[in-house]
Amino acid sequence: MPETAPLSDLRWTRGYTDPAWIRRFMLQGRELSPSRRVWRGQGPARPLPRAEADLDALDVVTTDAGTLKLPDLFAAAQTDAFLVMHRGQVLYERYPHGAEAHTPHFNASAAKSYLGLVAATLAHQGVLDRTATASAYVPELAGTAFGDARVQDLLHMGTQVSYAGRPFDKATEAQRYHAVIAPQLRPFGYSGPTTIREHLLTARATGAPGKGFRYENGNVETLAEVLRRVTGLTTSALLSDQLWARMGAQEDAYYILDSDGVEAACGGFSATARDVARLGEMLRCGGAVEGRQVVPEEVARTIASGVPDGYPRHVRFPAAPPASPATLSYHDLWWILNDSYGSYMASGIHGQRLFVSPGLDLVVVHFGSQVMSPTVPPVPLVQAFVRIGVHLNS
Repeated sequence: MPETAPLSDLRWTRGYTDPAWIRRFMLQGRELSPSRRVWRGQGPARPLPRAEADLDALDVVTTDAGTLKLPDLFAAAQTDAFLVMHRGQVLYERYPHGAEAHTPHFNASAAKSYLGLVAATLAHQGVLDRTATASAYVPELAGTAFGDARVQDLLHMGTQVSYAGRPFDKATEAQRYHAVIAPQLRPFGYSGPTTIREHLLTARATGAPGKGFRYENGNVETLAEVLRRVTGLTTSALLSDQLWARMGAQEDAYYILDSDGVEAACGGFSATARDVARLGEMLRCGGAVEGRQVVPEEVARTIASGVPDGYPRHVRFPAAPPASPATLSYHDLWWILNDSYGSYMASGIHGQRLFVSPGLDLVVVHFGSQVMSPTVPPVPLVQAFVRIGVHLNS
């Protein structure tokens, strides 16, 4: 009789192939692991004026299977939340699978961009030196791939790294990262790092930093550790201090923690769609909320135009086929669309998106539980967002 696969392996597999499990984790993950709140502060929530628009009948995207309207898109993307703001008003908000507006949802790697915004703000204020190596702030990382990289390299995924002597493979390293922060996902016989800091110490450089682009979680976890050393604050307290409590969030957000009590900064962040929309609207308005500057205007205005010299001007999305054209840019952990509207976005696995388009006066939030598999076609979310913006401006 064949040996039964360990429960941890089965659970990991289900995480990729079962939308119901993905949705459970996206909505309840902070209840399944230790977590720390990102306090919304004492002030009033920023108002979200409403002016309903009927977008259900709009043809939002054309695929090989035909033209899709928003309900079709929601079905294909396993959408959990969808919110459209245009010129400061919420025009459309839906929760197709029963989630509620006040329920936090994992943002996955979209959280990278929020941390990038905090880092860019601290650099603008002179608190953080972009040209310094990470080991200048975190001495124990000296001699590792991330410790020898500059802060600027971390913000642009500019390291070349292998972990524990393994040849680098993105999917394998994603699984290994989850095994670090979630004991229940460790394969049978796992003997690797059990904390994020231990994981980072196993990283060795396979090329000089600042010479290419490789999307890798360790860059963000190293940056988060640098920011903790610079400010003396936890990642949760820092995000609250710099963004959540200043922009008028309505609900607390949350980070899941590793066994050291350290936040999973690269993707363990939960927040409501409305509060993520507030963040996007603040950026669309040049970093201001109701005339009050939350992040420096220069930081907000240069997200889509500030790729520094020496870094690739055009890169591919992580899940894009290797033969696909590289049309995006990457700056301070934000994805830049290089369209005529100055659009940029935060993006996470399973369909998490914060899309900001100053030229279209548009902010869109999408939370989803889409299966990630070569057999499941990617859903053209960005094309749909742009189509909605063009329609609203026509």
